Amino acid sequence: MNLLVKNVTIADPQSKFNNQQCDVRVENGTIKNIGKLTAEKNETIFDAQGAFLTPGFFDLNCVAGDPGFETKEDIQTLTETAKAGGFTGLALLPQTSPVVQSKSQVEYIINRAKNNLVDVLPVGAISQNREAKELAELFDMQQAGAVAFSDGDRALQDDGFMSRALQYAKGFDALLMVYPENKSIAGKSQINESKNSVLLGMKGLPALAEEMHIARDIFLASYNETKIHISNISTAGAVALIRKAKKDGVQISCDVTAHHLVFTEELLNDFDSNYKVKPPLRGKADVKALIAGLKDGTIDAITSQHRPEEIEFKNVEFEIAHYGIIALQTVLPLVLKAGLDTALISEKLAINPRKLLNLTVPVIEEGYKANFTVFNTTEKWLYNAASNHSKSANSPLLNTELTGKVNLVYNNNQYFLR
Repeated sequence: MNLLVKNVTIADPQSKFNNQQCDVRVENGTIKNIGKLTAEKNETIFDAQGAFLTPGFFDLNCVAGDPGFETKEDIQTLTETAKAGGFTGLALLPQTSPVVQSKSQVEYIINRAKNNLVDVLPVGAISQNREAKELAELFDMQQAGAVAFSDGDRALQDDGFMSRALQYAKGFDALLMVYPENKSIAGKSQINESKNSVLLGMKGLPALAEEMHIARDIFLASYNETKIHISNISTAGAVALIRKAKKDGVQISCDVTAHHLVFTEELLNDFDSNYKVKPPLRGKADVKALIAGLKDGTIDAITSQHRPEEIEFKNVEFEIAHYGIIALQTVLPLVLKAGLDTALISEKLAINPRKLLNLTVPVIEEGYKANFTVFNTTEKWLYNAASNHSKSANSPLLNTELTGKVNLVYNNNQYFLR
């Protein structure tokens, strides 16, 4: 399949064509030519009209319902949603039923996602049934194709267990991606602890719960001389802790969700459960610190934290509603709204996520495999039931006009046009 992308601005710091407006020819899944090109016979032509082309986006943190909760999202609808959001690769968390915690379950995910435009890569569980009592079959899962290990949104509370998991993973250079929350501090709180939580009459979850857990993991990673990845940080204090740890030589990385770069706790004043996420939405000062952390390199990647949920678990009272929003299709509009430029988007959404997982990073150069996303930073589009590709509808952004549209994605000799 041959494709010619005309008049596109390349945003790839790895490429000699970075920041240049070019034409890009793809033949049989490989970038054949870059420059000012003339159309040839039997090739599809797409005029990007000055839109940007980056390596294909990759998400470090998303969930599907397969196996066990296919009514929320299956692999097919997940990849359709990912394509529409500009993603050509996904790291799929293991919080399914059964939990992905063995070689056979990793192979199941890989086989379910074969021959797809979107690369779906399984993340195995750290502990059996995500209970933090016994280690899962980490080495066997890695050999079967697991790219990292995580207990999803369950934080590993036992210090000794966490230390042993780091020691074991170090033996075969595996990456543990951990959610930071000290449960004894957090309790059953569901929104950020602040004046706003007092106003709403709800018990607040202090930033301390996240920061204490990160401080512990920094000490353990340093003690065991191994790497660790902190998922979904949300507070200014967390940014400061990780910034210092990196300066001190700790092998630590982290990510932030796109919605934590824009949404703040004031949006909860109407008790809209579609804004109920974990970690909770924080204050404006936290948002400012997160964006600064992205710009100075403290925060390595941006994730979707895509969490599909059936309506019966969201259209209920706030306190009993499930956490999470569907987010793969809205990452680009949110990071643009947060003020990030195309260079930072390319780094945090495409390049760094793959580097963290030791995956091949796509490069926009002649002779390289074609794996890219084309998007327009000013084009508006309506996000509604017709344009939503997910099985679920738990997003506060549905039925709104968004700015920043994915026009084209290409990977595995397949393309998707919007």
